[in-house]
Amino acid sequence: MVEELLELIRGVDVQPIALIDILLTALLIYGLFSLIRGTRAVRLVIGVTVLYAIYVAAQALGLQLLSQILQAGAVVGLLALVVVFQPELRRGLERIGRVGSLGWLIAPAAQRTVERTAQVVARTAAMLAAEKVGALIVIERETGLQDAAETGVMVEADLSVELLGTIFTPRSPLHDGAVIVRGDRIVAAAAVLPLSETQIYRERFGTRHRAAVGITEGTDALAVVVSEETGAISLVVRGRIVRHLDEERLRGALVTQLGSSPGRRLPTSSRALRDTLPRPRPSLRRRAPGPAAGTTETRAE
Repeated sequence: MVEELLELIRGVDVQPIALIDILLTALLIYGLFSLIRGTRAVRLVIGVTVLYAIYVAAQALGLQLLSQILQAGAVVGLLALVVVFQPELRRGLERIGRVGSLGWLIAPAAQRTVERTAQVVARTAAMLAAEKVGALIVIERETGLQDAAETGVMVEADLSVELLGTIFTPRSPLHDGAVIVRGDRIVAAAAVLPLSETQIYRERFGTRHRAAVGITEGTDALAVVVSEETGAISLVVRGRIVRHLDEERLRGALVTQLGSSPGRRLPTSSRALRDTLPRPRPSLRRRAPGPAAGTTETRAE
């Protein structure tokens, strides 16, 4: 038995082009599943797979009527899949376009501009968080956000803490919506962003966080969210949320992300994103001296 198995293995002639073909096919399948991971498309793929298995079984058993019904439904179903999977298809094509673009030939943004943008956004977020004023600031990177900007009011003004604070002032005409930032300029305010359809975000987060996840799922933009209820500051990158940031850590994270090359691989999980954030500085408050030897300490209630 062993000799026959070894003889069979020796008789297999594997061409290098076949190995390359198998490797590329595996990468393609992995890429497709990574695009739909965590979205509603996963269950749709399972449903399509079940229908295809039923069709194969019907063909094998000679069930002509069922086979013809499934064949007729496949024509309409193909068009329906394009409509249903439209968000996932658009996100996938945008990611492929970013990989194949020539953005890596373009020098990163000037460090001075990056630091100023990060400082202004972080300072504004901290100021609004202290007053529990909700805000959503989206910073454009390589993928253009002109379509999203045109859904709001075009501003085209220099980025400043005072202007951002004025825009998000409660009951002001532009406070409800997102601010689009390009470089060190505010492009638009009160922009309407697509909401994430991921189940976990629909259940746990409000409209601002879902909009931040939605815009970062399909683009390489960064989104800063200030919660109106808790005053917590969150950073959203590639659909991943890191919450409860302070001004210093947010500024450091923005400098790291904005100063990186456009083709750099973004974090794929919230933990990986959190690992890229700067560590908080240790507290500099002096400890109170302990009780002297031989004495007892009474704790106040």
